[in-house]
Amino acid sequence: MKSEHSDKLIKFYKRHKRMPGYREMMELFGFRSKNAVFKLINKLVERGIITKDGEGRLSPTRLFGEIKVLGTVEAGFPSAAEEELQDTMTLDEWLINNKEATYMLKVKGDSMIDAGIIEGDMVLVDRSKTPKNGDIVIAEVDGGWTMKYFRKTGNKVELIPANKKYNTIIPREDMRVAAVVISVIRKY
Repeated sequence: MKSEHSDKLIKFYKRHKRMPGYREMMELFGFRSKNAVFKLINKLVERGIITKDGEGRLSPTRLFGEIKVLGTVEAGFPSAAEEELQDTMTLDEWLINNKEATYMLKVKGDSMIDAGIIEGDMVLVDRSKTPKNGDIVIAEVDGGWTMKYFRKTGNKVELIPANKKYNTIIPREDMRVAAVVISVIRKY
């Protein structure tokens, strides 16, 4: 299989923020039949370039591609360092354990600023994780959505902000944790 097929697929995905449908793939690859697209999809799945869920929906296996790991950097006192290729990895490999349960949200507001999360950041969240005390969670509380620290004592659940300007949230009626934050991504 030509790498140009996967390159075209990646370009389409980056431009449209979705995978193309069969008809769009026919145009993209210059195929005359949906059968040719079907065969290509199976090859791409076999090679791990894309995945297909139980309902036949396609998604890329890697959001960012491989990046070189060149070593470590001192965050304390400066020390001598040499650049040496140690490995390569994808950000997906490093950050995501359960791809089907993982998604990103854009942060709005400043209630988690003391946790180092600011407006405009992207948070990577996993909806399959069970929240533990101290986790940052995405929760629906009394009909509204928020991101806060999770704390449970007995049957009492509290959502705690990381900004002294905000009060702790104690659900009046209902609360549902939708996901646990697993990473914060900030683009400079």
